[in-house]
Amino acid sequence: MTTVREIMTKDVKVCAPHDSVTAAAKIMRDINCGSVPVCEDKKVVGMITDRDIVINCVADGKDCNNTHCHDTMTTDVITCTPDTDAHECARMMADHQIRRIPVVENGEMVGICAIGDLATLNIHINEAGEALSQISQSN
Repeated sequence: MTTVREIMTKDVKVCAPHDSVTAAAKIMRDINCGSVPVCEDKKVVGMITDRDIVINCVADGKDCNNTHCHDTMTTDVITCTPDTDAHECARMMADHQIRRIPVVENGEMVGICAIGDLATLNIHINEAGEALSQISQSN
């Protein structure tokens, strides 16, 4: 059994709730991803996505420099633990149509598991592909 601990990214870029959505967007640009965890200390309090920024800030004509992450983020965050089986993590991504899951241990974020992390293991390529295809399906 391969666990999330074995494949997760440990050096995770995060935003604080009071950071501007511009700061979140810059992180997304710099690390080439579409979502960033929002944390108070090491506790995950939300996820902010490029879609959150567009729908909840840009489309409403808000100033991205003066709008905070906590005003646009998703607060119902799906997480897993380092001991979660990688197959289960892939299933969670597919079920919830997400590409990145914060990894939490004892209430603190210790990493993140992205769909690309799952694809690095040959035994997970089919599951990661299945998860991606389900994520990409319209409802």
